[in-house]
Amino acid sequence: MPETSPPPETSAALRIAVRGSVATLTLNRPEQRNAFDDQLVADLTRAAAWLAANESIRVVVLQGAGTVFCAGADFNWMRRMAGYSFDENLEDARRLAAMLEALDTLPQATLCRVQGAALGGGMGLVAACDVALAEEGARFGFPEVKIGLTPATIAPYVVRRLGAGRCRELFLTGRRFSAQEALAWGLVAEVVPAERLDAALAARAADLLGSGPRAVLAGKELIRKVEHAAPQDIAPYTAELIAALRGGAEGQEGLRAALAKQRPSWTEEPGSDASGSPTAPRWPRASSAPAASSRCRRSRSTPPPTATRRTSRTPTSRCASAARRARTAT
Repeated sequence: MPETSPPPETSAALRIAVRGSVATLTLNRPEQRNAFDDQLVADLTRAAAWLAANESIRVVVLQGAGTVFCAGADFNWMRRMAGYSFDENLEDARRLAAMLEALDTLPQATLCRVQGAALGGGMGLVAACDVALAEEGARFGFPEVKIGLTPATIAPYVVRRLGAGRCRELFLTGRRFSAQEALAWGLVAEVVPAERLDAALAARAADLLGSGPRAVLAGKELIRKVEHAAPQDIAPYTAELIAALRGGAEGQEGLRAALAKQRPSWTEEPGSDASGSPTAPRWPRASSAPAASSRCRRSRSTPPPTATRRTSRTPTSRCASAARRARTAT
């Protein structure tokens, strides 16, 4: 596995930690409820560029220090922007858009940990991640309309996740909604009690570390390409993609491992690195203390009744079932 280059220099507003193949980005402005400003936007943009260049990082966790994930834009930043010219505001908005795009297109699988609230721009961060988990008491919303604005820059990500019809109500009323609503609408994948949030996140990270790194990247690119494409237009691309993956080194190893009932080389056991050596906790606890950390172990039992998870029988699981039936038949 390639070595991980050192994280970029960032301000105190963003902490970056690496544990094995998992990198954690922690918004570290708890006194401001992790509201972001131009400095944090720049920090996240640099962090995303660093992550995109490091193949050894396979899972990225985005979280906020303290009791709130992210309350959106910092009021002091907004006060400064009120005195900007149109061109200055345009450039500022473009930097925010570039940061969100950089997070959205990361080659790694991304997890978002939501506690307390995700509001305004914080909703854009949630929607730009692949999988989001929230505590039961978390609240969500787009309050921009109440101060004469609209969530323009984050719209491509939240409309994609929530749908245009839902966003008509939420953008125009600015009403807050619950974690259970966020789950039902597909914004988050799982809602758990606050005390189980880290354990649920650890289980998701462990699941993702069992996926082929190149297959993860190919899957993310595939979704972006087919999302708005007609089947007949995208068919040549999808055929070429699966042919390349089947014949590639990762696909060949995965098929051999499945047939031999073994694990492929990229699979990592929870609590160990790729070499099998024990590791430190996979990510720091989301607190404002830089040295604080938590040990998150993957639970091998089913989630308790209080955990709520979106479940579906994915095409991958159907293919796996079909492959098992085919082997049994032969």
